[in-house]
Amino acid sequence: MKKYIKLFFAAIIALIFIGTFVFLWQKSQPKPIVYEDLTPQMQDIRKTTIITGKIEPRNEVNVKPQISGIISELLKEPGQRVQQGEVIAKVKVIPDMGQLSSAESRVRLADINLRQVENDYARTDNLHKQQLVSDEDYEKARQQLKQAQEEKAAAVDALQVVRDGVSKSNASASSTLIRSTITGVILDIPVKVGNSVINSNTFNDGTTIATVANMNDLIFRGNIDETEVGQLAIGVPMKITIGALQDLSFDASLEYISPKATESNGANQFEIKAAVVLSQASQSSATLRSGYSANAEIVLASASQVLAVPESAISFEGDSTFVYVLVGKTDERAQYERRPVATGLSDGVNIEIKSGITLKDHVRGPQIITDDETIND
Repeated sequence: MKKYIKLFFAAIIALIFIGTFVFLWQKSQPKPIVYEDLTPQMQDIRKTTIITGKIEPRNEVNVKPQISGIISELLKEPGQRVQQGEVIAKVKVIPDMGQLSSAESRVRLADINLRQVENDYARTDNLHKQQLVSDEDYEKARQQLKQAQEEKAAAVDALQVVRDGVSKSNASASSTLIRSTITGVILDIPVKVGNSVINSNTFNDGTTIATVANMNDLIFRGNIDETEVGQLAIGVPMKITIGALQDLSFDASLEYISPKATESNGANQFEIKAAVVLSQASQSSATLRSGYSANAEIVLASASQVLAVPESAISFEGDSTFVYVLVGKTDERAQYERRPVATGLSDGVNIEIKSGITLKDHVRGPQIITDDETIND
């Protein structure tokens, strides 16, 4: 009995040994290399480039005061729309003491002159009624009275402007009311109530009360590499996508290419600007904000309905390009013929074939990697 058991285990060990040997022998045999079969197709090819930049209003206007003073009231907030002439803020005037003293002196002198002229006119009027003074002298006296009254009114107005920033006669056009100079959206109000502000003059630009822009007139601003700028032309269409608004895209038209390059990270780049076309749908479904990051897709070159194959099928050798064309099969092995081709435009995935193959040909693609080969690797 023990003899049969020993023979049984010996047979099992022998079978395992033989099976392992056969398995390893099969694995060691070279397997035929299989390539992907590709067929040329007629298709459109576009060479595009992506430019990063941002969305900006074409014009941003800085609203500045016409007088110096202190912000007493802010009537608007960033993000609100304003009409041209609408009041954004109010300024309380801090008068210059020299100018104030001069204006007060002018009022006193005008008052003294007016009282003197009034007395002269009263005497002339009384004499004229008694026909002791000619009509000409009477008219001169009345004219002098009117002039003295106007001088007094002008002096009072000047004093009110210096002291309060506004006079009763021009209250509607008060320089203490800071008004928007355009219709648009308030992008920023960099001042607060109580801040001192100064008007623009020869020595400084003045304090900016608010920044207003027309958000219906936007541009895309970005930079393009010097290797691609030569393929652009004014009027080229662009497709704008905004990172914060993934579901929306906008058409744009290139309208400016900088004549001078700027260096960025060791590369020369040229600034470009494109006018963004806003549709009614886009305006109603999303709010565009100044400074949004955006990408612009530009078609540098295109070819319509040309013979093309994937670039992975092309072999490069110096300045020459080749493909391997299927010519037959023997023992389940594909046979290929190396054939030179003339290539054209490429979009990075597919490449145009100008000559060398036809639609009926089958070309060799990348090698097909099997699971066994992946495990061995």
